[in-house]
Amino acid sequence: MNVRVKAYAKLNLTLDITGTSNGYHLLDSLVCTVGLYDLIKLNRRADNKITVEMHGLGSELIEPENNNAYLAAKNYQNRFGCSGADIKIYKNIPMGAGMGGSSADAAGVLNGMAKLFGQGSEAQLKELADNLGSDTGYMLSGGFARLTGRGERVERIETQASLWFLVLFPEAGVSTPQCYKLYDELMSAPCAAPHSPSGQAGTVGRKLCCGALNQTASAICSLKNGDFTTLGQSLSNALFTPAQKLNPQIGRAFGELKSFSPLGVNMTGSGSAVYALFETKELCEWARSRYKGGLNCAVFNTVVPN
Repeated sequence: MNVRVKAYAKLNLTLDITGTSNGYHLLDSLVCTVGLYDLIKLNRRADNKITVEMHGLGSELIEPENNNAYLAAKNYQNRFGCSGADIKIYKNIPMGAGMGGSSADAAGVLNGMAKLFGQGSEAQLKELADNLGSDTGYMLSGGFARLTGRGERVERIETQASLWFLVLFPEAGVSTPQCYKLYDELMSAPCAAPHSPSGQAGTVGRKLCCGALNQTASAICSLKNGDFTTLGQSLSNALFTPAQKLNPQIGRAFGELKSFSPLGVNMTGSGSAVYALFETKELCEWARSRYKGGLNCAVFNTVVPN
């Protein structure tokens, strides 16, 4: 028996940092999944061995003990006592881009194992996912959602909204631990030159830079009301400043996208991918056809995985 699963990428429309607890940063984030996915193929084995083969984008170099997809399969096997599986993952989601590739693969493997062996309720899979990564539980089903806590608290958002993005991919990724470390350092220092993805300066810019002004509630309200202009103005990411210090191409990508006058520009996760929200697919394609900045780019629409 074999199973195929699509593990979709996500974008953070907002990423607010609301505090810390037990060494973890607490988040408030509006997220969505888009039509970029890793393809996962699973085949049942007669013995108890778990194998994971990675293909593409340099993923072949990931050590098994550091691979959340492998850990997901082992945790599932330990929980339900099933036999082994051969797993092949074909990467399309760039690593270190802030689009949740590792979490998507882990969630995809859990979903695939559940289909392969016919065991695992939604609650049981969520429990396993939460032990693998803060947003892995969300990636089990994707769609529009509000993530709070460390990202493990998922509040689904029902909407018929369809959003279009032009995404730029800097050549290098950003280390999430390094980005949070630098964020903490910047938080403890005077904010002499505040800057945020919204482009605002002064008191509001300082609050956004330091994660003190929560944009998520405003963004959710705009999304539910179908007010995409205000949604674009609410795009924000508290990690933007440290991420662009670690990778200057993020700031460059931000400026290049802003030159097309989209509804809004933002960075996803801890970087390095930067995206622009446009009113229509046609405007996205128009901007992509005129982009001459040299970074890889792609147009994506929001999706709600089946």
